[in-house]
Amino acid sequence: MPILSKRNKANAPLKPKQAMSAAEAVSALKKFKGPKFDQTVDVCIHLGVDTKQADQNLRGSVSLPNGIGKAKRVVAFCTSDVVPKAMAAGAIKAGGEDLVAEVEKGWMDFDVAVASPDMMRVISKLGRVLGPKGLMPSPKAGTVTPNIPDAVKEYSAGKVEYRTDTAGNVHAVIGKMSFPEASLQQNLEAFISTIEKARPQTAKGTYIKKITISGTMTPGIQIKYVPAAAAAEA
Repeated sequence: MPILSKRNKANAPLKPKQAMSAAEAVSALKKFKGPKFDQTVDVCIHLGVDTKQADQNLRGSVSLPNGIGKAKRVVAFCTSDVVPKAMAAGAIKAGGEDLVAEVEKGWMDFDVAVASPDMMRVISKLGRVLGPKGLMPSPKAGTVTPNIPDAVKEYSAGKVEYRTDTAGNVHAVIGKMSFPEASLQQNLEAFISTIEKARPQTAKGTYIKKITISGTMTPGIQIKYVPAAAAAEA
C-alpha cells in the first residue's frame, strides 16, 4: 500500500468526485494544499484519434490570452540581414551556418528554435539532433515562418506548442497557480477551442474524450466537456 504524504492526505478529501465546468475546476484546483513554489498548471486532453495515421497526429501552437507565466529561450535560424531583428525581438542567438555548427557541436541551451523557410536546407542536417528533443523547426508547429521577429516575440513570451503522443493525448501548460482564476479559465478554454478546431477530418466517433487539469504537485481534476456546437445550441 503506497504511503501518502501529508499533502496528499490533505488533498484527498478536496478532490472532486465528478467532472466539473472549467470555472469550477480551476477554483477547486487552487484550493489544493500545494508546495511553496509557484506550480505550473497543465491540461491533458485525451483524443479519439488514431495516431498510427499520419493525418491524425496533431501538432501546432497557440498564443494563450494570458500567457503562461514563463519566458522561453528562443534561437532563430535566419539569414544575416534578419539576425539583428531576431536579436532585438528577444532571441538569445540568431544565425545561419554558424549557429548550425554550434548546435552540431552540442550547444542546446534553448527551449524553442524558429527558422525561415529558406534556412530549412541549411538546418536539415540537425534533424537527428533536434528531432528527438522536439526542437526541430516545423511548419505545422509554426516554428518555420518568413516572419522571424514576430515568431521570436511570440515564443519568447511563452507561445504554447502541442502535439499528440502515441496514446492520443495532448499536454500543454496553461499558466501558473498564482494566476487569477479568470486568467487560468480563459487560457484553458482558449486551448480547448484550439484543439477543437484542429480536429482531423478523418477522425471518427468522439473526438475529445477526456480533459484533465492539474498542478505540478496536485491531483488532477476532470473537466466536464461540452462540444462547441452543442454549447452554441444551448
